[in-house]
Amino acid sequence: MRFLKTLLAFAAAALLLTGCGVQSIPQAKNDVEAKAANLTNEYKRRADLVPQLIGVVKGSSKHERETLEAVVAARSKATSISIDPSKSTPEQVKAYQSAQGELGQALGKLLSITESYPNLKANDAYRDLQAQLEGNENRIKIARQDLIESIQNYNNQVTVFPTSLTNSWFFHYQKMAQWDLPAEEKAANEKAPEVKF
Repeated sequence: MRFLKTLLAFAAAALLLTGCGVQSIPQAKNDVEAKAANLTNEYKRRADLVPQLIGVVKGSSKHERETLEAVVAARSKATSISIDPSKSTPEQVKAYQSAQGELGQALGKLLSITESYPNLKANDAYRDLQAQLEGNENRIKIARQDLIESIQNYNNQVTVFPTSLTNSWFFHYQKMAQWDLPAEEKAANEKAPEVKF
């Protein structure tokens, strides 16, 4: 009889703990880390495409040295910063986002120079790289959205009752800094786009 009571008490405790975040909090943390790694991978892919794009553009647009140099500098800065979202401070996240934002803006300027160089538009290598970069920018956007949602889920697990009790008793995880747009991108998004014919 005593054995049966002990077994029932153990089963009840196990059932209670599985519903209160013992598994879901670490799983949410792992999900954030996986989504952050995916986003980093997309940024790495973009950084790897940049030298190829610059090589193609250099041959066609010798007058756009400033733009090319800005892209090279932004790529160098973006690849020099790495981040672990589970151990990062809001300042580190902001610096990482800012570096990636600068690279994105520099690439936008580089891609826009095609208006001045009709021969560059016709270059197959350029068109292929441009399509790859545009596709990569879309993948980055999706990866950022996935990371934002994953961080939100994790932060909810850590801070919202009843899983917050489990966190405070067993894990002591802190909220993670949420992903946000760099100030330059926010400012650019606040302006209405100009349409010229």
